[in-house]
Amino acid sequence: MKAALLSFAMLSAIVLFGFGTYAGDVANNHNAVDGYGVTAALR
Repeated sequence: MKAALLSFAMLSAIVLFGFGTYAGDVANNHNAVDGYGVTAALR
């Protein structure tokens, strides 16, 4: 049970960190970069 809670907490932290980074880029008028060139291909 402890391992499941730790895994859930870790995955939640990763998702929240990613969302915070994306939101910070958008707020500062930076282009969001996904590292795969997908956002560049959509422009």
